[in-house]
Amino acid sequence: MTRIYNRKTQTIDNVPQYGEKPLVFLYNNPVGRFLLKIVASHFCSEINAIYNRSPLSKKKIRPFIEKHNIDASKYSIEDFKSFSDFFTRKDNTKTIVKAKNELIAPADSKLLCYKIDKNLQVTIKHTTYSLSDLIGGGIAEEFEGGNCLVFRLAMDDYHRYCFVDDGKLLSAKHIKGKLHTVSSISEKYKVFIQNDRIVNFYELDHFGSMIQIEVGALLVGRIKNHNITDFKKGEEKGYFELGGSTIILLTKKDIKIDEDIIAQSKEGTETKVNYGEKIGGLC
Repeated sequence: MTRIYNRKTQTIDNVPQYGEKPLVFLYNNPVGRFLLKIVASHFCSEINAIYNRSPLSKKKIRPFIEKHNIDASKYSIEDFKSFSDFFTRKDNTKTIVKAKNELIAPADSKLLCYKIDKNLQVTIKHTTYSLSDLIGGGIAEEFEGGNCLVFRLAMDDYHRYCFVDDGKLLSAKHIKGKLHTVSSISEKYKVFIQNDRIVNFYELDHFGSMIQIEVGALLVGRIKNHNITDFKKGEEKGYFELGGSTIILLTKKDIKIDEDIIAQSKEGTETKVNYGEKIGGLC
């Protein structure tokens, strides 16, 4: 079970881990760990993607909606050509907080916030990462004392994501890796430096330098970013194809994250946030 804080009701829900039993088998059973080498590969992800992009997969849509209590009233289900087509659906009704000094969430997700220490390291769920490892080399001294924001997109989340401010994409690099689950079950695998990921270096109009990392996950081998270098706050940046996945934001110390998110993160409880919702701002 995963503890998730609901900001609207100020309550905590205990949510079952999607596919928990097979994941526990894959990561904790000797036979499962042997099979994991295949399941976490790009080959297995591509086979899964081929099926989910086929018309045969349309039959999965309605059961998926019912299982995850997804509001499908704004869509015509018959218009989707495949399950993948539905999973990557666009929602043009998202509300974006426009205030220039307020930081927004890039995606519907579950958020944990961690501090970046003076050694440019961050401890995420009992696993310590250096910023150099996360971004695939280089030094990021300007992020000392800043925030590492981990947005976990679960199966029931909208899998498109946006830019968090006006600005410019300075550079981006693709780091090839495995496709482990991003749940706590895979903690010992240091997934955020082992998994396939795209590292984006931003210069933002109001928040300065920021790094965004899109991390692939189990059976999610496709991170689809639009070809955009100059962007506006709330503009769609890209989307993940089928499965759970993660976005990591590295911010400087002059950005203050909302107190309720900080308090819940200290307890190891994720906070449910929405695409475009305020999560912090300039100090």
